[in-house]
Amino acid sequence: MAKKNLIDPVPFRNVFNKLTIEDFNLKGKRVFIRADFNVPLDDNLMVTDDRRIRSTLPTINYAIDEGGKIILCSHLGRPRGNREPRLSLAPVAKRLQRLLNKEVIFAPDCVGHQVETLVSKMKEGDVILLENLRFNPGEEENNLEFSRALASLADFYINDAFGTAHRAHASIVGVPKFVPAAAGFLLKKEIEYLRGAIDNPVRPFVAILGGAKVSGKINVLENLVGKVDKVLIGGGMAYTFIKAMGYEVGNSIVEEDMLYTAQRIRRKLKEMGIKFYLPVDCVIAQSVEIGAETKIIPTLEIPKGWSALDIGPATVKLFSEAIQDAKTILWNGPMGVFEIDAFSRGTFAIAHAISDAYALTIVGGGDTDLAVHRAGVSDAISFISTGGGAALQLLEGKELPGIAVLANRED
Repeated sequence: MAKKNLIDPVPFRNVFNKLTIEDFNLKGKRVFIRADFNVPLDDNLMVTDDRRIRSTLPTINYAIDEGGKIILCSHLGRPRGNREPRLSLAPVAKRLQRLLNKEVIFAPDCVGHQVETLVSKMKEGDVILLENLRFNPGEEENNLEFSRALASLADFYINDAFGTAHRAHASIVGVPKFVPAAAGFLLKKEIEYLRGAIDNPVRPFVAILGGAKVSGKINVLENLVGKVDKVLIGGGMAYTFIKAMGYEVGNSIVEEDMLYTAQRIRRKLKEMGIKFYLPVDCVIAQSVEIGAETKIIPTLEIPKGWSALDIGPATVKLFSEAIQDAKTILWNGPMGVFEIDAFSRGTFAIAHAISDAYALTIVGGGDTDLAVHRAGVSDAISFISTGGGAALQLLEGKELPGIAVLANRED
């Protein structure tokens, strides 16, 4: 499905003030690209979803075309400094080789004599992928010597791993201490869209927030106050707001320590004239299981022993009507437990409503990314972030460590 009327994000193009890969002369140089190849593998160690690999192809191909010697690195999973064969990046090298349609040399480690020898033999346009960075404890410890060893392989450092830009790890913040550092195309695009949507949106600007907990989105909500025109709350977090208003929510997810905060935010939005929407009906069940008995009832009538696990059809209609006039839509967090069919309809319906809107539509990574792909509307979304935690921190107004260390553009 093609986007019917994509609003061009011209206002977003000046929000990124860091050097990019295009600012370097790469010919004959060793270009060290930190990518995010943290992709799912099946039991046969085959890549089951290569979207993160594909997302950094523009940066890799640019470096190849410019005559660079490309050294790629990433983490995969959480081996915590140990060598775990099932978390090797070898399957990623194979998939990358097919996507690039050229040989990708796979290094047996990320530092050391063997890696240095492979790099010393590189010719212009060659591509090497280093083994999982997190096999070395120095990565997550942001060890200075490990950072120095990685940097010794490079003439230029390019960060194209937005999904880990919020981590103060060696390959993110350590290497740029030793070599000139800039952003890749993906990292630049992420910042332009996410920061641009918050700082300079085309109005009306509608934010849709879901997921399980208010605490995970509280800072995003705080940062959105005064910047959005409408806020729509779904998912488990909605029931903390509803209980804070004094209503029964049965066994639905509630963060008791966030009740006061939820009430305060709701009042603040109301005082500022920002329209605030909560579910008016919901799909309930007594257990989060396939085949569980379900009912659709008004949100304020959830009986004890039952849990709200999805928004209902009346809420879908309400939310869909609320976004009809939007020119910018930001969505982060599903409307229910969409992994189970009986509780997926609300999330998928909102995905379709967003995809049909004549607006710039931005999806904030993580579970929401998965939801729009399962709904079959990913091609109709203007921008889908590759980062979960990183996207949230950026939407909170924080500067990410991996971006802070990059050199500023002077113009």
